[in-house]
Amino acid sequence: MKLEKIHSVYFVGIGGIGMSALARWFKHNGKRVSGYDRTSTELTTRLIQEGIEIHFDDNIDLIDAEVKANPEGSLIIYTPAIPKDHSELNWLKDNGFEVLKRSQVLGIITQNMRSVAVAGTHGKTTTSSMVVHLLKESGFDVAGFLGGISANYDTNMILNETSEAIAVIEADEFDRSFLTLHPEWAVVTSADADHLDIYGHKDALKDSFRDFIKRIKQEGKLFVKNELATELVSGHELNHEGYALSEASITAENIRFEEASFIFDYKNGEKTIEGIRLNVPGYHNVENMLAAISVSRHLGAKDESIKKAVESYRGVKRRFEFIIKRDDLVFIDDYAHHPVEIAALLKSVKDLFAGKKITVVFQPHLFSRTRDFAQEFSESLSLADEVILLDIYPARELPMEGVNSEMLMDGISAEKKMVSSKESLIDQIKAWQPQVLLTVGAGDIDKLVQPLKRALS
Repeated sequence: MKLEKIHSVYFVGIGGIGMSALARWFKHNGKRVSGYDRTSTELTTRLIQEGIEIHFDDNIDLIDAEVKANPEGSLIIYTPAIPKDHSELNWLKDNGFEVLKRSQVLGIITQNMRSVAVAGTHGKTTTSSMVVHLLKESGFDVAGFLGGISANYDTNMILNETSEAIAVIEADEFDRSFLTLHPEWAVVTSADADHLDIYGHKDALKDSFRDFIKRIKQEGKLFVKNELATELVSGHELNHEGYALSEASITAENIRFEEASFIFDYKNGEKTIEGIRLNVPGYHNVENMLAAISVSRHLGAKDESIKKAVESYRGVKRRFEFIIKRDDLVFIDDYAHHPVEIAALLKSVKDLFAGKKITVVFQPHLFSRTRDFAQEFSESLSLADEVILLDIYPARELPMEGVNSEMLMDGISAEKKMVSSKESLIDQIKAWQPQVLLTVGAGDIDKLVQPLKRALS
């Protein structure tokens, strides 16, 4: 498909984090953009303010008249979250429109632009936002398609200035959508078992990552978490380098803390950038930054501009985000929803705030994920001193018999632990008087952050 032949783009499910980024990109690049979503949110309100027409009823009559009148010049993009009986989507499919999933459209974009794709079961949103920031601050023209809101730019879509821009794309393994991409450069941050409702077994997930790596252009390069390098790249002739906090060709040395910031030296062979300051804490973020620095240097960014850019990087909303930072109380909100992510988060918090009591409020995400990793969730949550569990956030799933938050309780070794309703959470937290409080999860726990902040301020 030639994107230059398209004059109108219509989104079915425009309000999601990935879909809204794509909508912004098409509008910025001169297309007429409109769409449908089920509910009004902060994201859809901002899109409307930016001049994009959105309606919230599944009603064929409300589809943009320009789109209806010209099937050949219109592109329809939908999210797999849209139900099969959606009348607008079915009407568009039945009437000869070009109807594509978001991932397919990203694939077309990567065929038309030089691109960096960042994949991984965790770390991809943060790492892709880091790559965007380092390149942009080093003078590169960048289009950034992010799966979260960058704190530096207050958006999930960093807009390019010319058609020669480098696209930085978060490559999602969910439903294998990253297999539509054709990147020149790529990062793989992790490949832990996840999305087993889609893949069935962790080996199938690993196979999917191998297939993704095969899609990197032959003249390109891969930066991969060192422990995965042999397993994923073996037998594939591709220029690649491994990175890790230690024992890899790309490492961080002399890691130390200063006022909740991480200071470290970047080392790649003989090349060292000393005294890099990362103000978004977490060992996992140091590791993510190793990948971002490596991509930026490979593309020609200068060490001095990289060092400045790392210091000015402010993170992604809901990734180790400080909500309150006082002497008597620290409150952090984080999107972690997999046991490995939770363990990494809590280890960093314990080191940063040594000797302080750590209280975590966790909302499990998906019945299938809670069932598949119940023991691992209990073990990672046991790193906290106090644990409060909320009910499972179902997302796309129906309830499963016998699967609930209570099933995690026995395996949690924290001194204090309980299951709480959202309604009684604030009173419960006030009664426990936390020193370091974390709200953790990928569901709607973020809606409790501001009420908690007001109650604790």
